[in-house]
Amino acid sequence: MFDSLSDKLQDIIQKTAGQKELTQDNMQDALREIRRALLEADVNLRVVKAFISNIKDRAEGENVLTGINPSQQLVKIVHDELVELLGKEVKPLDLSARPSLIMMLGLQGSGKTTSSAKLAVKLKKEGKNPLLVACDVYRPAAITQLKSLGEQIGVEVFSKDTQDVQNIISDAVNYAKENGFNVLILDTAGRLQIDTDMMAELLLIDRVFHPSEKLLVIDSMTGQEAVNVAENFDAQLSITGLVLTKLDGDSRGGAALSIVYCTGKPIKLTGTGEKLNALEDFYPERMATRILGMGDIVSLVERAQEVFDEKSAKEMEAKMAKAEFSFNDFLKMQSQMKMFGSIENLLGMLPGLGLSRDDKQKISHEGEKQFKRIEVFIQSMTPEEREHPELMNTSRKKRIAQGSGLPLHDVNMFITQFEQMRKMMKGFSDVKKNMGKMAGKFGSEMGGKLSMHQMIKNMRRFK
Repeated sequence: MFDSLSDKLQDIIQKTAGQKELTQDNMQDALREIRRALLEADVNLRVVKAFISNIKDRAEGENVLTGINPSQQLVKIVHDELVELLGKEVKPLDLSARPSLIMMLGLQGSGKTTSSAKLAVKLKKEGKNPLLVACDVYRPAAITQLKSLGEQIGVEVFSKDTQDVQNIISDAVNYAKENGFNVLILDTAGRLQIDTDMMAELLLIDRVFHPSEKLLVIDSMTGQEAVNVAENFDAQLSITGLVLTKLDGDSRGGAALSIVYCTGKPIKLTGTGEKLNALEDFYPERMATRILGMGDIVSLVERAQEVFDEKSAKEMEAKMAKAEFSFNDFLKMQSQMKMFGSIENLLGMLPGLGLSRDDKQKISHEGEKQFKRIEVFIQSMTPEEREHPELMNTSRKKRIAQGSGLPLHDVNMFITQFEQMRKMMKGFSDVKKNMGKMAGKFGSEMGGKLSMHQMIKNMRRFK
């Protein structure tokens, strides 16, 4: 996401790194390049003018022209202005009402129905009990699509055989109260373009049911057209927030960088993949750091906490300690890695790599290809071989190579690397165990068993 813009902004800032100080001339050059980069990213002209003007004012106000490290100062200014442009701070959903109604709005093709299902998944993870309500009574198979998604994610879908949308919502609210649902997600009807009939129906729903949230779902890849759609919806319905879909496929970023400024409404959620768990809260500061190539380690850690459960991690650690790590365990670990999303997206979260968009795509492509090869290789084994790597001999390797369609050389190389990895894991585990024993011994001498953290604190006190 934002790869094209990110590459250009990083190049511009890199050019200032060779300057001893920012002068009026090279500052103008940098601003001119930033303006061009934003316009090429399909950012709205009003936004570009305001952004450049703010950077210029900040630069003069902070005495950048006489700064000793011009590139770092420029990074700071551009970062702060990007954060401001993207909405300043995270805006959580308002779910204070019981039950809360979330009205999903948008044109056909924006990803509204899929986003409704993704939102239900997210709310379930957060301990809510959501109910999906099929309010699109016009589009063929809209209700069928929502029911199919509901089955996949284990969330109930409320629907009725009528075209009276008010009646559907009214009965859904009563059903929710009777059955303990605390959030209703209304998947409303969309159109190919904004029209009077659609708006009349949405306005009626808004005035009768007073939803807590009116979220406009926007396809981020539509660029400046997304801004026009958002302004029209907001003018008539006063939306409470935005959901940007396909953000992972948007290399330019024009919609995200324009829409908050032009509507005055926050981006609350972003769709960052096709999987039904790929809907995230939007953090302006984290996005700004990613655009400037500074990574997003906080989001990476949060994603890791979601993907790796503590029980599985402890079981895996115990196997590593005994050198019992199997091919099945490797396959399970690889499956969990896939839940992070694409390798390209993962690389974007890591700070300090300095990789271009082409580099990330190349690494991602090769990584995905290697994942598939390993999967085919392990699946060509017998259940016994997967669980007991020590059984591998020449005849088994030849059979696996033939079954997987991989060269014997590749099979031998993978098994060798796997064995080296097992030994390394066992070594790390032994080191950790010995450090734990040392900490315990030191703790006993200090009058009780101390944790490593406490031990370090005590050692600092004796300095």
